[in-house]
Amino acid sequence: MDVEYASHCSYRIRYHMVFVVKYRKKLLLERTRLEFLRAVMHGLSERYFFKFDAIGIDGDHFHVVVGAAPRYSPSEIMKTIKSWSARLIFQKYPYLRDELWGGEFWSDGGHIDTVSEYGGLEKIKKYVQDQGRNLHQLKLSKF
Repeated sequence: MDVEYASHCSYRIRYHMVFVVKYRKKLLLERTRLEFLRAVMHGLSERYFFKFDAIGIDGDHFHVVVGAAPRYSPSEIMKTIKSWSARLIFQKYPYLRDELWGGEFWSDGGHIDTVSEYGGLEKIKKYVQDQGRNLHQLKLSKF
């Protein structure tokens, strides 16, 4: 992960964020939705200068590894991603409103972790990219 520069500072910030579909409905199963969300994230990266390192979906939730300038708080980044993506999803797939009464695509809240290259950025990116794939599940054991 490279150091990035803003007008008055340098920074190296990455977040792993998870957003859950309202009512845990499995509305992200189609691979075309992943491509659509990628296009939405590309638009956000151009508009807000976010840097998306990884994007993944798994039926009822959406993972991103995203970097942004320090002027954006993690909650602002989450709010921006959720509001823009929901608006554009409902424009492209209007029939989803029938599944989600109340006009919201995402559940309230979400999950945010900070990630660094020293704290497993590559592992988190791989985890996010592997979402939705049937991988052999690891089991924990005592040692």
